[in-house]
Amino acid sequence: MTNVILGLAIPFLGTSLGAACVFFIKDQLSQFTQKMLLGFASGVMVAASVWSLIIPSMDMSYQLGKLAFVPAAAGFILGIGFLLIMDRTIPHLHVGSDKSEGLRFALPKTTMLILAVTLHNIPEGMAVGVVFAGMLSGNTDITSAGAFVLAVGIAIQNFPEGAIVSLPMKSEGVSKLRAFLYGSLSGIVEPIGGALTVLMAGFVTPALPYLLSFAAGAMIYVVVEELIPEASQGEHSNIGTIGFAAGFVLMMILDVALG
Repeated sequence: MTNVILGLAIPFLGTSLGAACVFFIKDQLSQFTQKMLLGFASGVMVAASVWSLIIPSMDMSYQLGKLAFVPAAAGFILGIGFLLIMDRTIPHLHVGSDKSEGLRFALPKTTMLILAVTLHNIPEGMAVGVVFAGMLSGNTDITSAGAFVLAVGIAIQNFPEGAIVSLPMKSEGVSKLRAFLYGSLSGIVEPIGGALTVLMAGFVTPALPYLLSFAAGAMIYVVVEELIPEASQGEHSNIGTIGFAAGFVLMMILDVALG
């Protein structure tokens, strides 16, 4: 159980380390750097969705024969639908945008920025949680090394997210300490969501294939709806593509070589 707690905490550590950039970087990240990091995060999430979630989901359903895709397909669609509802419901504001999304509430801009990253972190926490739940269940398709590789991969792509939240807040007059705390708190939903997923999956082990692909669908929604468009708009759009390739290849190598 200690390994599970550590694994669930790793992504939050990545967000906190990124938020700590507020103590070392004077200004906001340049558009060039932001697009590179957004593309990188997209690549990591897509690779993690395929190798760490969808493929294990289908492997667990081998007894269905040619219908082994059913749990993966059903969970994936449900994950997309879940994030679609969350995106339309939770009020949030993306960095560099003046137009909020979700339901209309009179919330401070800093709160809206935090909610935007928190929304992205929900599926990531679920992904890590369900993989560790699969490991605890004794499923041979998910190893301890594979679970930690996913946690580390999510932590790597969380690093820029923490920085992207905290640095703009400092530029708007928020103290460094408060900006760091806000940036870190945007990732607290991950260990909480992961722990809840572990507990839920522990009671419904047969649902693991669906939960794995559900988390994959939710992550892909975030990539296609938010990260890739933000990385592609305006100047330096090609650097986002390069970042995507780097993130995808790195996560693929980690999962295959160490998983």
